[in-house]
Amino acid sequence: MPIPKSEYLSDVWKDGLFKNKVVFCTGGAGSVCSAQVRALVHLGADACIVGRNIEKTELVAKDIAMARPGSIVIGIGAIDVRNFSSLKGAVDRCVKQLGGIDFVIAGAAGNFLASINQLSVNAFKSVIDIDIIGSYHTLKATIPYLTESAANHRTNLETLTPSPRGTGGRIIFISAPIHFTGIPFQTHVATAKAGVDALSNNVALEFGPVGVTSNIITPGPMANTEGVERLVRSSEMADIARKQPLGRLGSVRDIADATVYLFSNAGSYVTGQTLVVDGASWRMPQAIIGGSLQYPEFLLSGNGIPDVKGKRMSEL
Repeated sequence: MPIPKSEYLSDVWKDGLFKNKVVFCTGGAGSVCSAQVRALVHLGADACIVGRNIEKTELVAKDIAMARPGSIVIGIGAIDVRNFSSLKGAVDRCVKQLGGIDFVIAGAAGNFLASINQLSVNAFKSVIDIDIIGSYHTLKATIPYLTESAANHRTNLETLTPSPRGTGGRIIFISAPIHFTGIPFQTHVATAKAGVDALSNNVALEFGPVGVTSNIITPGPMANTEGVERLVRSSEMADIARKQPLGRLGSVRDIADATVYLFSNAGSYVTGQTLVVDGASWRMPQAIIGGSLQYPEFLLSGNGIPDVKGKRMSEL
């Protein structure tokens, strides 16, 4: 049974908007990135998602394909974004089977709660490698195809008329708002995401002249996602949602809609930007992560973070 459209896409977007387009997504089996890809597929795109878990990635690809009859969605597991040759092999397969790449979502990431005292050197390095090195590998493996797509979909510079072929040559990096202010227990992730943001900004400058756009989507706390379940105890969820400026957690549809905007003609002059989709929750960071861990008392206690779900690397 296909997931209802209302769960991953608003009604404002035109069907067929991304007809004949191809999206490549790392971390595509995760709850946020799969919603982004599902929205693009619903609107006409074909897709290739990659992840580390073979079975999960293949199953999610089949599920996403149900968003539109006739769509092609390839799921490639056993891909570690830290390994460039592995990732490039997946990109080559995507291009061979689908004919090119027009859009890229760099979404693979790692996260868990830990104070600096708890955080081992290897754990810190793992997050840096997945987020920063993995994002750079994704860029390097796909940029030749994004450049080609951008050339085929350039806006007429004299009349500012959009290409009749639609859009192409666009990349989105998935980040997080925690380095805007700093948040305890997330030093590894804050450091990594700051690097990802810097990478995206430089891509916008270096590849803008050939028509490629590069932007960042920064999700806040999203309901019913692996990320929030890992960082927030279930018993605290309702209270944290109540404390958000808009009185609720976000949804994966909010992120999917932002993705469609940036990849559509509506976002043709938007590049080098950070689109924060979090209901202003980053301005109240104490209400997001580790809500019951009192600051600074918990840090001064010397205790470790208790009851953290899934203390391992994962994907958004």
